[in-house]
Amino acid sequence: MGTIFYLLFMIAVGAMIGGVTNSLAIKMLFRPYHPVYMFGKRLPFTPGLIPKRREELAEQLGKMVVEHLLTPEGIRRKLMAREWMDGAVKWARHLVEMWLFRRQTVQELLVRVGIEQPKELVCAKAVQWLDKTYEQWMEQMRPKAIRDVFPDEVQMKMEERIGELANYIADRALDYFQSEEGKQRIAKMIDEFFSGRGMFGNMLQMFLGNVNLVDKVQPEIIKFLRHSGTRELLAKLLLNEWNKLTCYPFAAVEELIGKERIRQFLHRFVINAVERNDVFEKSIADLIAPYRGQLMDEWIPRALEAGRQWISDQVETIVERLQLADIVRSEVETFSVERLEEMILSISRREFKMITYLGALLGGIIGAIQGIIGLWL
Repeated sequence: MGTIFYLLFMIAVGAMIGGVTNSLAIKMLFRPYHPVYMFGKRLPFTPGLIPKRREELAEQLGKMVVEHLLTPEGIRRKLMAREWMDGAVKWARHLVEMWLFRRQTVQELLVRVGIEQPKELVCAKAVQWLDKTYEQWMEQMRPKAIRDVFPDEVQMKMEERIGELANYIADRALDYFQSEEGKQRIAKMIDEFFSGRGMFGNMLQMFLGNVNLVDKVQPEIIKFLRHSGTRELLAKLLLNEWNKLTCYPFAAVEELIGKERIRQFLHRFVINAVERNDVFEKSIADLIAPYRGQLMDEWIPRALEAGRQWISDQVETIVERLQLADIVRSEVETFSVERLEEMILSISRREFKMITYLGALLGGIIGAIQGIIGLWL
């Protein structure tokens, strides 16, 4: 009976020593949190291992995350996985459905994201962009001849229309001189002609008679305007003037119209176009509705595929720019020792208990062996 009690005692003592030793060793990984001094000397093993090596631990964790966890290859494999793509498409479609359900107008959305008075802002930006574009375009066009600015098709059409323009002018002049107003104008011109010739003109006018002269001149003018040669001559004159005009630099057109007048016209056109457009008052759902099927089935998958491919091609650069190792190191360095202890224990608490139990088991076995040796000796 004494022998059994002796062996049990030795096993209990050995198990207690092994368990307490392992438990103390685990505790010394974290504690004490700060150095302990006695008589001005820091006691050994203070602070604990992790508090003492926290900076080194933070740096190694950062390297481990970059080199072994969040590697470019791992991120690329995740992006290329079919399940990830399907989930991303499903999430994007759900997000679009939420926007459609809200019935929010474009103006409300812009105001919500911090853009006050979006219509006025669009007008201002459009005018600014228009001024910049106009000036850039005119810098290139001003030195060029007008004929070099307009396409050849436009010039050919203009030359074809010159004959029509000549006929139109001749027809309008014919209508005018056939009218009573035109006849009176001819009479007035004849009077002015004779009055400018002094006494000889007055005598000639009295001899011929003004009314009879008008009746003779008017048919000749009408005959002249109806003659095909007159119209051909007029067309040739207009074509010559057109060719002269197209030789001028394009800056002459701007100078003739006025740069400021052109800019004001463009500004009014853009502002009126924006103000007449009711897109800001329409709901996002109404704007998307005509393209809903195409958006869901084509645009969203295509956009996500393009984004995935771009990220995959740039993943090394992205990881390098993010400097994940520095982020992890900085975050870990800001953790308190208590938080580090809680984080590690939350992951390894069960394993640490098993180490304690294993120490107790080994201690008990060693105690049993010591008891047997003691009895044998």
